[in-house]
Amino acid sequence: MELIIIDNSERKRFETVVEGHVAIIEYIRAKDKVIYFTHTEVPKELEGKGVGSALVKGVLERVEAEGLTLAPLCPFVAAYLKRHPEWQRLLAKGYHV
Repeated sequence: MELIIIDNSERKRFETVVEGHVAIIEYIRAKDKVIYFTHTEVPKELEGKGVGSALVKGVLERVEAEGLTLAPLCPFVAAYLKRHPEWQRLLAKGYHV
């Protein structure tokens, strides 16, 4: 699934629109190049369609491209990292899933 993901820095979240519904990952950016993912939300209308996983993957690609490391405080993101251990290379020092 190819998504268009925008960084809505004003609202501190990554967003994508699918079928007229907005799915999000909220974050906190720290000065030490760590990004904390705090919450993922996919509307009920999109559940079971792979939107959440595609959003996480797309956002992880951006995190890597920006040279950031990740603190997955959100259970959905942490579960994604467990299922896709190749992305665990982005974990910030001291974080495990």
